Amino acid sequence: MLTVVTTLLAALAAVVVAPAPAMAADSAYVMAYFKESVSGAGNVNSVHLAVSSDALEWTPLNNNEAILTPTVGTRGIRDPFLFRLNDGTWVLAATDIPVGGNFWAPNPNIHIWTSPDLVNWSSDRLLNINWPNPNSFTWAPSIYWDASRNQYAITYSTVPAGYTYSVIMVVYTSNFTTVTSPVVLFDGGPSGVIDSHVVTGVNGLNYLYYKSNSPSTLYGARSTSLNPGSFVRYTNGTGGGCIEAPTVVKSLNSSTWWLWGDTFCPNSVFLAWQGDIVAGTWTAVNQRNYTPPLNAKHNSIHPISATDRANLLNRYGGTTQWNRIKSWTNPGSYVRHANGVGRVDAMPFDPYQDSQWRIVPGLADPAGVSFESVNQPGRYLRHSNYSMVLAANDNTAIFRADATFYRVAGLANSGWSSFRSYNFPTRYLRQQGNQLYIHEITTATERENATFRVGY
Repeated sequence: MLTVVTTLLAALAAVVVAPAPAMAADSAYVMAYFKESVSGAGNVNSVHLAVSSDALEWTPLNNNEAILTPTVGTRGIRDPFLFRLNDGTWVLAATDIPVGGNFWAPNPNIHIWTSPDLVNWSSDRLLNINWPNPNSFTWAPSIYWDASRNQYAITYSTVPAGYTYSVIMVVYTSNFTTVTSPVVLFDGGPSGVIDSHVVTGVNGLNYLYYKSNSPSTLYGARSTSLNPGSFVRYTNGTGGGCIEAPTVVKSLNSSTWWLWGDTFCPNSVFLAWQGDIVAGTWTAVNQRNYTPPLNAKHNSIHPISATDRANLLNRYGGTTQWNRIKSWTNPGSYVRHANGVGRVDAMPFDPYQDSQWRIVPGLADPAGVSFESVNQPGRYLRHSNYSMVLAANDNTAIFRADATFYRVAGLANSGWSSFRSYNFPTRYLRQQGNQLYIHEITTATERENATFRVGY
């Protein structure tokens, strides 16, 4: 039986949701996320967006700066979840978390924004979805359409009254203004579960992916209905520990599914698996094959049309003002400077800006490229005795030559890049261990060490 806050809101909740109209075919993806870095220097408790053609390689929008900034509640968010409604409009929900405050503080509210087109957004407002339970947190909202109820479902994590551990709760809504009384959608047992993502109508079944608190591993459950209490676990667990925030995504042009998970030890590292949601089997994807936005945390991913993507790029730009350079040999690692030395180190690290570069026309030849540091502008990667260092441009001919490279097809993979020295044309930029040099390349290992991906 529906419980509503006021008579007026009850009337609003009774609005019947129209059937889905015909919409343009999806051809790309959008990701919503917030940001954190190891030291906290890169923490941004606002909503960010990125786009992708394949749900693997991502381009952050707005130079990886916030798209939506919370203005109500604690004025901080985590766990943004983006969902397209049946009429083609969009809703974005997020946890209401105080910036730098107590994540565990009791809070019944989530943030809600709505948009007709992903670029024009409503004001931020709070929706109380956990109102019978004022003594616990309300984390990680996610949304799905429940056709049997003709309503949208909002799931979230909390410790309900009478429980000593967290479960996945659900409320139902027609308008994201009023909700039904919360009920337990999934109880994973005394270790507790958080972070849900429900995928409906796959071969007649519905799937719930979630994080088990002990161990911190991703699991899948499924149900022939969407009824609370009907989901039964069917996977053995993915991620192995220190993993949360499952996001399940289907390829737009094949039967492949991807499962994304967010690590918290170390922080700010996304992992991805490829598999079959029906079988519940998942195989780790090599980090050569996917690149999440810098410092991204707890994502949600949704298909979009070519028009949606074009609108986003027109509003927020399709590139950033900097690039990152990924190692082929160690694809979770990026070219950076540290203490004036050119290195390749595994993300995450701080200052994370050490891995951001402006790739500019070559100082000695504009047909080549030079690498200018973002956080130390005017300093460039150059070779000195064949070792790569970061140094201030003194505008001498030798500096310009040492800091110039020709970008060519990757020596280990032509879809990537290698960088040949301007003034030592038989030598290429390569990593040896964690340091960068220019070396002559003769072996397969050296070709791999000299291959990089320029991205964001």
